[in-house]
Amino acid sequence: QVQLVESGGGLVQAGGSLRLSCTASGRTFTGYPMGWVRQVPGQEREFVGVTRWVGGGAYPAYYASSLKGRFTVSRDSDRNTVFLQMNSMSTEDTAVYYCAASSSRGLTAGALPDTGNYDYWGLGTRVTVSS
Repeated sequence: QVQLVESGGGLVQAGGSLRLSCTASGRTFTGYPMGWVRQVPGQEREFVGVTRWVGGGAYPAYYASSLKGRFTVSRDSDRNTVFLQMNSMSTEDTAVYYCAASSSRGLTAGALPDTGNYDYWGLGTRVTVSS
């Protein structure tokens, strides 16, 4: 059984930082897209950022344009783990953050923001940013 387990969520003040982790078990995601999606209650899920294998052991990250520069997605493929570093956080970053992974190695960069392309999901970790 494949499981994605997030950790690191919690309460942070505006302007602060938080680092989330997600570790997968049950299969390896080496070579497959793996990253983060968030959801505010009552709203649709929103793509945050994802790493995608491009060969040679490289996993560059792709981001929602509105978050690039504040958020950093990184990966430890040996440990089947992906991270999300969030800096200069605002109350608008309050959401449940989900780890997501795709079973398709061939997702193009243009397809990465479509949350429907991810087959595996964690249960989510709540992040609250206070003003």
